[in-house]
Amino acid sequence: MPKQQIYWHTTVQMPDDSNLTPLPEKVDVAIIGGGFTGLSAARTLAKRGLKVAVLEAHTIGWGASSRNGGMTLTGLKPSMHTVIKNYGRDIARRLFQCSLESVDTVEQVVKEENIDCGFARYGHLLAANKPKHYDALVEEVEFMEKEFNHKVCVVPREQQREEIGTDLYYGALIDEVSGGLNPAQYVTGLSRAAETAGATLHARARVSRLGRGGNRFVAETERGTVHAENVLVGTSGYTGNVTKKLQKKIIPIGSFIIATEKLSDDLANELSPKNRMIFDYKHYLNYFRLWDNRMIFGGRAAFFPENSDTIRRSAEILQREMVQVYPQLKDTKIEYVWGGTLDFAFDMMTHVGQTDGIYYSLGYAGHGVAMASYLGKTVAEAMLVGNIKEHPFASFSFPGAPLGLYNGFPWFLPFAGAWHKILDWIE
Repeated sequence: MPKQQIYWHTTVQMPDDSNLTPLPEKVDVAIIGGGFTGLSAARTLAKRGLKVAVLEAHTIGWGASSRNGGMTLTGLKPSMHTVIKNYGRDIARRLFQCSLESVDTVEQVVKEENIDCGFARYGHLLAANKPKHYDALVEEVEFMEKEFNHKVCVVPREQQREEIGTDLYYGALIDEVSGGLNPAQYVTGLSRAAETAGATLHARARVSRLGRGGNRFVAETERGTVHAENVLVGTSGYTGNVTKKLQKKIIPIGSFIIATEKLSDDLANELSPKNRMIFDYKHYLNYFRLWDNRMIFGGRAAFFPENSDTIRRSAEILQREMVQVYPQLKDTKIEYVWGGTLDFAFDMMTHVGQTDGIYYSLGYAGHGVAMASYLGKTVAEAMLVGNIKEHPFASFSFPGAPLGLYNGFPWFLPFAGAWHKILDWIE
């Protein structure tokens, strides 16, 4: 049985709680959540001279920010066809441009702050599970060029071994703009950058109540109370009761990853000759890539968030899925397995804005490495000038559950998981 441990955490000294910084009594901005969103916003605001406190329930970078696959991707969770259909061309083009800028933002931060996290533009590969998926990808090349002036290309099945060491798929689409990194090294570097800029980071400072005291917000935490002119919520899949209105609009969904033992150079090169960020076309998708000659293989093996039981079962499911893609790994040892929690909105879109005067950035749906870095920065910039409504991701509504049938506990996830499996079977 593999270790139930986050592999990325073994590659860097993660921020811990051995030296808890005392909470300030007053700040300009209190940020709830110490992941990519909160740290990126804290860095931006502190560089502009604001007094900023990041309040994290666990340790800095503890959540999805250090548990994900490390893919910095272009695009949004819904297809750009869907985005145009739902919101129109103008908004769709602005949002896609944001996705390109999000990868640029990661690259810029890594360079400016000298963060050693292996970031590179490896490109991503979307693999076609069925022949009709490949036909759709061929059409996508012309669509992306025409609508977004964005170049992607397809690799037919007979040539896909140049990109991926399997015959399971029916060809693939490649976007060279996407990148990859080690997320734990990146979030650790981002936390140092925020502190260097002047923000204070507070582990074990779970917010238990958020209210108003005069013209300021009052954040009560397990370590004391902070008064703030403004509050930004960047809690993603761990959004809780303290911000109930937001919690009712976010579905926490588990995502799980296994990491193999180190592979030989020859085998690693056979599996992924160009070190792409790879994911497939399925509703119940798999995503995978190499890091340090290990295969990092993830997916929605269980929809419920992580616990020891869902992690253990997911390891078995993901290993089966991995061997189906790569029979070469049939006898390869799985050394690590872990889980994390993603945040999905009911429309699968990312949302920023204000509710009851509280700023938020939520709903990354698996695109959080780049998008949370970018939105932490740009929402912070919008806060500085007071124009959050002008932000592209604030230009459409943030829906709740149909008929209001959701209070923050995702009772319907087993049904959603079954439905996605049915969709894959039908297709």
